[in-house]
Amino acid sequence: MENNKVELKRAMKSRHLFMMSLGGIIGTGLFLGSGYAIGEAGPLGAILAYLVGGLLMYLVMVCLGELSVVMPVSGSFQAHATKFIGPATGFVVGWVYWLSWAMYVGLEFTAAGVLMKRWFPDVPVWIWCAIFIVLLFSINSLTTRTFAETEYWFAGIKVLAVIMFILVGLGAMFGGISLKHESTPYFTHFLGDGLFPAGMVGVFVSMMSVIYAFQGSEIMGVAAGETEEPEKNIPRAIRNIVFRILIFYVLAMFVLSALVPWKKAGVLESPFVTVFDMVGIPYAADIMNFVILTAILSVGNTGLFACTRVMFSLAENGMAPKALGKINKRGIPFNALLVTLIFALLSLLTSVVAADTLFVVLLAVSGIGGTLTWLAIAVAQMGFRRQYIKNGGKVEDLKYKVRFYPFIPILCIIMCLFIFGFMAFDPTQRASLYWGFGFIAACYLYYYLWFKRRNITLPIHQETKAIAIETEEI
Repeated sequence: MENNKVELKRAMKSRHLFMMSLGGIIGTGLFLGSGYAIGEAGPLGAILAYLVGGLLMYLVMVCLGELSVVMPVSGSFQAHATKFIGPATGFVVGWVYWLSWAMYVGLEFTAAGVLMKRWFPDVPVWIWCAIFIVLLFSINSLTTRTFAETEYWFAGIKVLAVIMFILVGLGAMFGGISLKHESTPYFTHFLGDGLFPAGMVGVFVSMMSVIYAFQGSEIMGVAAGETEEPEKNIPRAIRNIVFRILIFYVLAMFVLSALVPWKKAGVLESPFVTVFDMVGIPYAADIMNFVILTAILSVGNTGLFACTRVMFSLAENGMAPKALGKINKRGIPFNALLVTLIFALLSLLTSVVAADTLFVVLLAVSGIGGTLTWLAIAVAQMGFRRQYIKNGGKVEDLKYKVRFYPFIPILCIIMCLFIFGFMAFDPTQRASLYWGFGFIAACYLYYYLWFKRRNITLPIHQETKAIAIETEEI
């Protein structure tokens, strides 16, 4: 990039990177969706589903880690897919991922406004939506460090809530804390209806919601371009994230399954509230309402950041209008941030004025965006490794590398394809698959017609180009 051009600043520290990825995963999928998983699969089935989902997350993270250490650029997997799979796939992955996150950012504003109705029933939801829009936009438009610090504390509240829940739940499970209306359960809810009361079909059904809950961990790669010493901080963040997430999720599910009967868990708004009520914690519902509100704002905050950086990467690679790649004096791609916010609000509007048409299509594309990204990360890692070795590079020289190659990326690819295959056999998710892959095909077709047939040469992201040349010279 030109010497007189303002660039993205490497302002994130290791703790920011770790808490951002942690916060991207610990959200409503755990606080609200955990009851659904237990209700569909039973106690041990739900734990098994979370273990399998955690395995897939680990496979993705190590593949992304190798790529992000070699090419720590803003946009991450979009730039990786462009370089190591092909520009067409980079174009598709970038736009699908941007669309999916921008869509959910809009929905998070409404969800946060609805939660506020508990405390302020007479205040219209749209007023709270407007307040949260201004808040998150302001956080993202200041500096990268401001965003990182805010997200650090948002995520910290969620992590503290999960730890407190696990400690209280274990105490209630083994008799250290008395339950209001029940005797100490120990393991009775695990064994009452058999190990897998809903069968393996229930495990597969719940696994889909579990996989969606884990998606968001890849945001670590998006932030790699603004992280200090990425070659040190990215591997450290991966090691911390994967195993702590598994501990948090699996222990939380273990406690929930032990205290709440599995048939009852599936119909609860939040099983966390139920457990706090069971042990007599005052204002349990209000406490969890605050925690869930924090989780929603955290997801919206992180999603806005991820969308902005992916759109910036698309613009730098000539796949979006050039103006979206401009950076202001504070080191923020402000135009990309503004366009993302506008789209998020428009997508929210379609839930009212086009709920049965455009909104359904946008939601369907969003539903497969995360899994498509995970698949592309594994394929890009294999492409990088082949190119690296072909150019004379030695695997032992990599500062962070995928072990047991190519087993890990291949297993990751197979598991992602399994998710798409299961969606085809699930009537409730089949429409998402049709609309989602229809959109992907349209993106490929647009790329072919607009860039290929018109012989438009895409500019290579300058930072990506420099790192790629450096890699090839090894």
